[in-house]
Amino acid sequence: MNKKAAARISRLRFHSSRARGHKRAGIARRPAALYYPPAMTRRELLSAAAGALASAARQPNIVLIVADDLGSADLSCYGCRDIRTPNIDRLASAGLRFTQCYANGPECTPTRTALLTGRYQQRVGGLECAIGVGDVGRYDEAIWLAQRGQLGLPASEPTLPRMLRARGYATACFGKWHLGYRPQFWPSRHGFDAWFGILGGNADYFTHTEDDGRRVLYQDDRPVERRGYLTDLIAEEAVGWLRRARAPFFLYVAFTAPHTPIQDPEEFDPATGTAPRRQGHRPTYARMVERMDTRVGDILAELDRLGQAENTIVVFLSDNGADPNGSNGILRGRKGTLWEGGIRIPCLMRWPPVLPAGKLTHQLTLTMDLAPTLLAAGGVPPAKVRFDGVDLLPVLSGRREPFSRTVFWRYKRGDNRRKAVRRGAWKLVIDDGREELHELLGDEREQRDLAGEQPAMIAELKRLLAAWEQSVQAPRLRTFRPPSA
Repeated sequence: MNKKAAARISRLRFHSSRARGHKRAGIARRPAALYYPPAMTRRELLSAAAGALASAARQPNIVLIVADDLGSADLSCYGCRDIRTPNIDRLASAGLRFTQCYANGPECTPTRTALLTGRYQQRVGGLECAIGVGDVGRYDEAIWLAQRGQLGLPASEPTLPRMLRARGYATACFGKWHLGYRPQFWPSRHGFDAWFGILGGNADYFTHTEDDGRRVLYQDDRPVERRGYLTDLIAEEAVGWLRRARAPFFLYVAFTAPHTPIQDPEEFDPATGTAPRRQGHRPTYARMVERMDTRVGDILAELDRLGQAENTIVVFLSDNGADPNGSNGILRGRKGTLWEGGIRIPCLMRWPPVLPAGKLTHQLTLTMDLAPTLLAAGGVPPAKVRFDGVDLLPVLSGRREPFSRTVFWRYKRGDNRRKAVRRGAWKLVIDDGREELHELLGDEREQRDLAGEQPAMIAELKRLLAAWEQSVQAPRLRTFRPPSA
């Protein structure tokens, strides 16, 4: 990337005057559409083709690291003052920091589904909230699937690891899975050569058991018992695999930290075999995040030792906003909501030969964009998949300006029905029937409801939302009928 392109990215600022902000953030006043990928010139097309050929000659390694329930203001590089994260901050100083990155859902399972498939999780069906402990569905369709032994990500779904493996990548998954308890949904069915971690959403950090006492720690389809703090075990397995792996490789590290239970890595009690649970205790939460940062540092150090850092794309992000233990800064809401605090997440990406160092990107991004972006970076064509996510590499590398798009959310849990749509700077949230409209360029805290002043915008966004819901109906739910039907 040339200096002119890097300078262009550095000039972008999300918080500017409204007129300039619309231009710089790519928020154009255009007719409604799902997104507006800008047209490429002939020169840019040739450049992209050349880049693809170069990538094919030496495919980059990919390391994808996901934190669990980490808030948008829980990292030093995002302004946090009471938690020190020097290793994660290295990714920001050597790469891109995203200011407008969103989780596809406000909880674990939906976001991870979108992350690995590159599509809205609604297309799979039944995964619009976290799978409950012991394979429990938490809303009508999920309960229906669980009763049939079908609650999870089907092996028939094309996934990022499977597509990478088909093109010669070694693949591994370490940490939290949360995409199905039954064997037909396990990582080995989705293109991972090796895996280690927990099947469900969380576990005691020392006993590795869920709240019902069940042991959920597995390695390569077999239950295992290990001693140690779960964050440490996940990182140790990841580093060990890196030492043995051939290039190119795809390493997916899904830490359980800092998800509950809130347990200090240094408070292990031999008498109980675990550590006290300190819900709502910020200092303990901080130590959990700092331990995760240390382990991220171990992974980065191993890439350096192997001489692979320059040819490795490293992505770090959270799966949703923080719960009350963490911090979403000034943003409204938390995990489980569709306000900014529930879905705006930290995200960092480093790829030294291609991405600028120490810069911000204000491109509106969803977790489902990572699959097509990483596949494009690796020169891997999608396997007959029509992604909902977008290849953002042209924008992130500075070859294109950020563009405007329309994106959607829907969250179901119990009787809760929450929906949202963002088009440019406008965001409509429907929370159990109540509608609020916000213009995020001037109101990212979502404090000023403009629903009464903008009836035409409300109507247009609701029309788009209804059309989207119709378009993402899951085939496997065609025979589902609500209990009241």
